[in-house]
Amino acid sequence: MTPYCPGMARLYRDAYGVPHLRAASVLELARLQGEVTARDRTWQLEWLRRRATGTTAELVGADGVSWDRFSRRMRTVETAQRAFATCSEETRGFVAAYAEGVRAGLAQVDPASVPELDRTGAVPEEWPEWMPLATFLAQHLLFANLGGILWKRLATAVLGEDERFLSAQDPTASGSNAWAAGGARTASGLPLIGGDPHRIIEQPGVYQQVRLCCEDPADSFDVVGFTFVGVPGVQHFAHAGEVAWAITNACADYQDVREEAEPPAEVVSTRSETIQVRGAEPVTFDVTTTPWGMVFEDGFSVRTPSWVLGDLGFDAILPLLRARSVDDVDRALDAWAEPVNNAVIADRTGAVRYRIAGRVPVRDAAGGWTGWLEEPNRAEVPAAGHVVTANERRGPESAAIGSVFAAPYRAARIHALLDGRAGLDRDAYVAIHNDTLLQTVPMVTALVPGAFDGWDGRMDAGSRDAARYAAFRSALVRRLAADPALAKLVAPPAGHEHEEVFAPWLNATYRIGSALPRLANETLAGNAPLGIDLVAHARAALAEADTGGALWGDTHVVEPVHVLDEGEIPALPVSGDADCVRCCVSYPALADECSRGSVARYVWDLADRTAGGWVVPTGAVGVPLDPHHHDQLPLWAEGRLAPIVTDWELLTPVE
Repeated sequence: MTPYCPGMARLYRDAYGVPHLRAASVLELARLQGEVTARDRTWQLEWLRRRATGTTAELVGADGVSWDRFSRRMRTVETAQRAFATCSEETRGFVAAYAEGVRAGLAQVDPASVPELDRTGAVPEEWPEWMPLATFLAQHLLFANLGGILWKRLATAVLGEDERFLSAQDPTASGSNAWAAGGARTASGLPLIGGDPHRIIEQPGVYQQVRLCCEDPADSFDVVGFTFVGVPGVQHFAHAGEVAWAITNACADYQDVREEAEPPAEVVSTRSETIQVRGAEPVTFDVTTTPWGMVFEDGFSVRTPSWVLGDLGFDAILPLLRARSVDDVDRALDAWAEPVNNAVIADRTGAVRYRIAGRVPVRDAAGGWTGWLEEPNRAEVPAAGHVVTANERRGPESAAIGSVFAAPYRAARIHALLDGRAGLDRDAYVAIHNDTLLQTVPMVTALVPGAFDGWDGRMDAGSRDAARYAAFRSALVRRLAADPALAKLVAPPAGHEHEEVFAPWLNATYRIGSALPRLANETLAGNAPLGIDLVAHARAALAEADTGGALWGDTHVVEPVHVLDEGEIPALPVSGDADCVRCCVSYPALADECSRGSVARYVWDLADRTAGGWVVPTGAVGVPLDPHHHDQLPLWAEGRLAPIVTDWELLTPVE
């Protein structure tokens, strides 16, 4: 390693513009991370600040009102302030230094040079010390099952017990893959971790690649990983040289919802707030707390660990950076609060461990919270073994924390791809990333015997069969959504109107599409779910599915979401689908385009960091005209990884 000395460039970039930061102290490093983030992601930081403070409607008009009202009612700012105050003194100093760096970086940016700021006339406002906690919380307000609870209530009200036919385990807001193999199974003889988190594919991206190197002799570390924009350190996915880790959503029940009288019978506090709306009249509403929790919309309150405890788990961030072993990471994650995650950890001694991290409430018979699940579920993975986590129902450890999990297909497929394998390396893991087998295909095509004979069920971008299957599936879902047994779900009855922020969870057509394999299995077992003649619908749908020889990649293209539709992003064809390991989600009967899926991919090799790789869907810099705005998009779309560079001599000093 090149020695650090005063005056040496502290910011370096690799060929893809990824910032590599080095500093002589932890606080200097935090300031530098904040400063570089402010320059690279100016608009994103301002948008995240507005999401946290509930002021997006000032820029985007009426489209922002529902989110702003929800964020304020969820006490995002107040919770962040309380959580910042309860952090250790060292953590507060680290986060404050990052916020100081953000302020310094924003001061260097001409708003006219940022297209989104120029278009909206917005000027970034100052970042207080607690703002990183607020932006982190805002990105996870809907990460648990809040929307799913409202959907179950609606579906049960309309369908009664038949709601079970649409209860496909499929958390709409989240999903991820992560796996690790012990050293006896790898080419290097040391553990190998791989995976990819699944979220909305945003531009700029939710995850920022970064390297953080502290060269204080008394407190040194050198970590590469992914950070949430606006948050210091790295949180979920990182390689610290001696140890590496990754997470998936554990799908824990850590948010409880209760229906309230309107207005609530008991009130702890209430106040009136007003949202300023661009191009429209202001919107005034009440922000109310009951003895149960926060009223997140009229008639409903929610209780969350972050609100009850005033804690977001930020005391884990510095210990994660300093970690050298599986035990170090495990201890650091003891401080984690929410969201509740599955963690996969490995180190250079060969140790591999799985654990659940986060605060899960313990409930009494009446549903009251009596404490917290004290002992996280842990499992040691032998050198000749492997571990997979893909949001699925894993067994007793899952039963202890939750009730609704992702469908088992991704996890089962990754297990199948790892079983019996030896000599595993980066290329083998990349092949797992890119596996396009859709295991639900035989369940659905069995409704139309012979129609898809000869096709292997792989959702490859260059496949005509995949395109034809997707067209058939969409036609079938459209027909089911129009069937009298389900059509009443499309227009919810009175009392089931909810904030627009919950629309993705309450979309009946999406839910029918997710439940299609279950409906097909019930039909093939001789049942008639909901009294529907699914075979007749399938035959009619097949007759409608004429794609004219199109390829799946003709319509299944990546479309990163930007709130202002800024930046020209090529609509590249992508392989995969929702329940493939190669998670590039389409929405049967709604859209073939992919706007949700893998928002990062990585391979962490414990033998050699540079033998692994990483990639994001767009790029390292959020400014549309910057050469690194979306230069990783071709890699991501083709299923390749960018190199991880750790030699300072191979990086470009910037300042």
